[in-house]
Amino acid sequence: MGLYVKELVKSYGGRVVVDHLSFSMEKPGVYALLGTNGAGKTTSIRMILDMLVKDSGEVIFNDKPLSTDTTNVGYLAEERGLYPKVTLMDQVLYFASLKKVPKKEAEKRIKYWAERLKLEEYFYPKAIGKKKPKPFRAEQLSKGNQQKVQLMAALISDPEIIILDEPLSGLDPVNTNLFRDIIHEEASKDKYIIMSSHQMATIEEFCSDLTILNRGKAVLQGNLNEIKKGYGRVNLFVKAEGDITSYVNKLGLNVVEVTPEETRIKLENEEQAKELLKELVANNIPVVRFELAEPSLHEIFVEKVGEINEEE
Repeated sequence: MGLYVKELVKSYGGRVVVDHLSFSMEKPGVYALLGTNGAGKTTSIRMILDMLVKDSGEVIFNDKPLSTDTTNVGYLAEERGLYPKVTLMDQVLYFASLKKVPKKEAEKRIKYWAERLKLEEYFYPKAIGKKKPKPFRAEQLSKGNQQKVQLMAALISDPEIIILDEPLSGLDPVNTNLFRDIIHEEASKDKYIIMSSHQMATIEEFCSDLTILNRGKAVLQGNLNEIKKGYGRVNLFVKAEGDITSYVNKLGLNVVEVTPEETRIKLENEEQAKELLKELVANNIPVVRFELAEPSLHEIFVEKVGEINEEE
């Protein structure tokens, strides 16, 4: 049982864009695919969905080759995928019919998601005076609201597998929180969710396991907590009532950042933190904060593949 991606390969014109990608989800949860632009994330997703022909490799779900004909899969693409001139109700009903959701059930689900996503005014417009309300078309909505309609279309069939490609890209803070709540809700229903995102905080919030891609190759894989533990607590945050520069320099510590609030130091080992604390105490420097922490996913990502580009 579970979802297994095995040795996926894709090339274009002799250039390998996905190079023997493998990962597995042995139980429901949220799995992350990370990488810079052009790393192969979206290509990998499209091969998993069989939207793109694989050069080689396979995707297995519950002991059978994954097929969207027999497995209920929901996909939120990064690109806008709505028909601009078609009314919202008509196209979501159409998407539901493709997933074999009966019309009455689809209408009930659309009403639920319109309320949940705060889209009621667009799906059920009210009459102004004696004029009959005109149904809204996709082109009349903001980009954020179009993205909400796309999420509705992805979830309308209550899918077993959900694939989210940059789900929070371009959303304002209110809609970002709305999407986050919905993703948490779907994850709590024991679904298999694959998420691609540039936003490291989002990945840390949702995903227990991940793959970092660089130029089509997996450069880091595994459980995020275990990966962090492997690095150790190498970040030290110090806030003191007094200048600690001389004590830091004396021990040859690597200062990463100094703000009015605190000093962040990159350690080679935890013993260096003990030595610094000993120096501060011995010299009667009042310490307000002295915290050791594991590296953030952002730091790990940058170490593995270079600077993060937050925009696709």
